[in-house]
Amino acid sequence: MMLTGVLVLASLFSIIFFVSGGSHFQDPLFCVFVVFSFTSIVDLIISLEEDGYISGFMEVYIREGQPYLRTAHGIMICYWDGVIHYGLYLAMIAAIGQRKSYRNLGLFWLGSLIMSIVVFLLGNLIGKYSSDLSPAFLLNLPYILIPIWAGKRLFQQPKALPCLSPEKVAEEQRKRLYQRPQDMGLVLVLLLTAAFTFFRGMVVLDCPADSCFEYIYQREPYLRDPVAYPKVQMLIYMFYVLPFFCLCIYGLVLPGCSWLPDWSLVFAGAVAQAQFSHLGSSLHNRTPFPYQTPEDVWWSFFITNVLYALGPQLLAYRCLRCPAFFLPATPASLHVGKKHQ
Repeated sequence: MMLTGVLVLASLFSIIFFVSGGSHFQDPLFCVFVVFSFTSIVDLIISLEEDGYISGFMEVYIREGQPYLRTAHGIMICYWDGVIHYGLYLAMIAAIGQRKSYRNLGLFWLGSLIMSIVVFLLGNLIGKYSSDLSPAFLLNLPYILIPIWAGKRLFQQPKALPCLSPEKVAEEQRKRLYQRPQDMGLVLVLLLTAAFTFFRGMVVLDCPADSCFEYIYQREPYLRDPVAYPKVQMLIYMFYVLPFFCLCIYGLVLPGCSWLPDWSLVFAGAVAQAQFSHLGSSLHNRTPFPYQTPEDVWWSFFITNVLYALGPQLLAYRCLRCPAFFLPATPASLHVGKKHQ
């Protein structure tokens, strides 16, 4: 199987090299996207086979190499990789071929891939499949090392600066929060999302409060699943995503936080991937029945988690659509602001 994969990749690189004359290979991320697009197709095959749509392709590899991919969480991350990541790879490959910027797509992909692999690896190490780890587990290491390197290159790429005059930037940055109703709505959404993040973090930490006990047994029993993926996910939300939500509120209140547009894209990708996997796993029939979402709370659970995923996407969209508030203040804009005062 490994030999077949190597031969297919070698053939793919040869075709691309002869067709393009090697011009695409000037960007090393092109090779990364080509290889990862191949693995995305493999993941899509795994997910389709595990759900019974096809058969006879990856059964031996799953049984002998990575049996944890048969869990509901494993199937969901394979679907995400085989559809969303694959689409992003094709879009970024096309952008490289047309000499266009793919920085925003790359940052979204970066957050999505890192969240996926971190939760997957930690869940495997501490969950019920920790005793079944084999050397095939090491195949996941490139998914940690390569995104770190790729992320560094993506952040080093030049940003597409908007055509805004210093006067326009100064005018936008002089507005208070109450003068920006869309930002006020985003702050409210982020406050609610942060509160829900903290609550679910306390739930998986076995908080003795009655509300936490009721939630984990009657609302979201998947958090008790011994595979440990949901617990790891909630802890990552609590210790990493929650502080970022607080920083986002700060960035929406005070002007000039030029870091927010880039990092909002990274966290938008991370939360989108995490919520898709968590929501799908909670409802998938591979999850043992005691840990599946009860039917009487299905719609409230579904709507709550979709809205949770929607908040970071709205923030990223706002940062990209109207970036003037987040641009660093230029000397000219500072002069205009002082003159206005």
